[in-house]
Amino acid sequence: MRKIYHALCKAEVAVCGVGFIFLVTFVFVSAILRFFRVSVSWNIDLAMFLLAWTAFLGADIAWRSGQLVGVDLVTRKLPRKMRKIIEILLYCVILSALSLIVVFGVQLSITERIRTYQSIPIPYSLVTLSLVFAGLSMVFSTILKIRRCIINFNKKETTGGGK
Repeated sequence: MRKIYHALCKAEVAVCGVGFIFLVTFVFVSAILRFFRVSVSWNIDLAMFLLAWTAFLGADIAWRSGQLVGVDLVTRKLPRKMRKIIEILLYCVILSALSLIVVFGVQLSITERIRTYQSIPIPYSLVTLSLVFAGLSMVFSTILKIRRCIINFNKKETTGGGK
């Protein structure tokens, strides 16, 4: 199971990287073509599609690797066990919010299945599925973070990082 999870994580990083490269390329080409007064509307629609996917996948990658900003001014002076309890509680709140995002994202995807982009025949629900996919991935990452906190509850802290 662990190998499958790591393979999915690597695939997610690869898809996000390739999507970002294409996103930048489409926007750049569109700007160049606009300079020459050539309108390519599908370029912008495809760039918006890639922006949604790369943004949400990038958020999951940052969450999983502990690269998001955290504020520990309040908990820094608390005892280690109390910090761990607060950390687990916050992860549970985050897990609840992510679960709501996934549920309502699925509902939105179902609602948006008929709507398509103006210039390309891609259903808009593929964009909203990026939220669902990244949300599910973040749910698994959060569950692993909670599990890791519980396993390491009584162990001494090493240098942090949230991984």
